Amino acid sequence: MPKNFLGRARSRALTKQHGIVLSGVAALGTAALAFSAVPSSAGTVTTGAPATTAQVAAGTSLKNVKGTVTDQLAGTNVKLDAYAAQKKAVDAAAAKKAADAAAQKKAAEAAAQKRTAEAAAARKAVQEHAARQAADRSAQRPQMQPVAAKTYADNLDGWIRQALDIMRTKGIPGSYNGLHRNILRESSGNPNAINNWDVNAVNGIPSKGLLQVIPPTFTAYHVSGTSWNIYDPVANITAAANYAADKYGSIDNVNSAY
Repeated sequence: MPKNFLGRARSRALTKQHGIVLSGVAALGTAALAFSAVPSSAGTVTTGAPATTAQVAAGTSLKNVKGTVTDQLAGTNVKLDAYAAQKKAVDAAAAKKAADAAAQKKAAEAAAQKRTAEAAAARKAVQEHAARQAADRSAQRPQMQPVAAKTYADNLDGWIRQALDIMRTKGIPGSYNGLHRNILRESSGNPNAINNWDVNAVNGIPSKGLLQVIPPTFTAYHVSGTSWNIYDPVANITAAANYAADKYGSIDNVNSAY
């Protein structure tokens, strides 16, 4: 027989054997599936009949398949339980975090409200205290009676008395008698008196007024609050008394021309 023919024959023989083996494996698989699909009582062997080798092999294969499936299901259940526990822990942590954030926000809002209330209470207390103090000051303040303006007679006596009141406020010394005596000697009580014949007149600065004051002296010793008119009786008296206090200590010390 030719060589190629033998090769093809051997190939056909191997293919046939392989087919038988594969058919047997498929049959065993089908039997195992069928056995697992029916109650355990359906696969029992009749009492008294010995089990064949095929039945023993099939039972062993079914047990192995069932054990493998059970083990796989058990492993899957363990994984599912672990995942569920992990998810539960994550959800619990998220819920706790949200609850803590809400509690912190509520505490912050309560603290802010407390500070606002305390600030308002402090402002109210300050305002009430200020109002009480103002009321107390108003109650304690004596009622001031209006003081009538002091009036002076428009004559020599009134001019001297008004001048003395001003001199006292300015700290200028002098008495009624000292002023009166010098006024009578210098001008006889005439507020418009003027000396046009002495040396001052010759120099162009004649003496004027009740106490015969020259213009430069009147300007230098003028007392604030009085008129700038040298003929004004009160202004003339106070300026002359101010000059006499500076030069002689007081108008009371003047007994002649000065």
